[in-house]
Amino acid sequence: MSSILIAEDESRISSFVEKGLRAAGYSATIVETGPDALAHALSGSYDLVLLDIGLPQLDGFEVLRRLRARDTTIPVIMLTARTSLGDTVAGLDGGANDYIPKPFKFDELLARVRVRLRDAGQGASTTLSHGRVSLDLHTRRATIGDRQVDLSAREFALAEEFLRHPEQVLSREQLLSRVWGIDFDPGSNVVDVYVRYLRDKLGADVIETVRGMGYRLS
Repeated sequence: MSSILIAEDESRISSFVEKGLRAAGYSATIVETGPDALAHALSGSYDLVLLDIGLPQLDGFEVLRRLRARDTTIPVIMLTARTSLGDTVAGLDGGANDYIPKPFKFDELLARVRVRLRDAGQGASTTLSHGRVSLDLHTRRATIGDRQVDLSAREFALAEEFLRHPEQVLSREQLLSRVWGIDFDPGSNVVDVYVRYLRDKLGADVIETVRGMGYRLS
């Protein structure tokens, strides 16, 4: 049974989520402050964290920063009432695996929990390679040829998505949904920005633009 930490200071929400997770067959524990969230997440007793941004004493961004500074790879889904793209990108760049704004439907949250738990299990000792690019999903290291490159958490997640679907055209909508976990905003250019970041680090010829369709790992 997977064990999930719910770091949320609104009791109405945490109770609702806890009951739903337990009904779905998960073990769930609630904490209400940032320090408690950090201590529990670092304990090694949990398989996933649902992390509210607006926690008292330490906000969710700081809890996440300290978690990743300790090289913990536990999946984190951020919960927040904030809806701006800037907050979304900040959380994901800080090492979150997904992001869901309040209010949310529990079925959607549950689906994301399943995906992140599945991905964590599959990625325990997996290396993805295509052409000159290689990703170690356990150590979170990326190499191009014989050269190691530093990727941010979001750059790594985007590269991983391409490597899981080599030679396949991925639309902006698909990439935003799978990597950022948010609904597609036709006015957003965040996918294009991060593709440019990857090209700068991995090589301009690694990711091909397919006009009118999206991008492809070539």
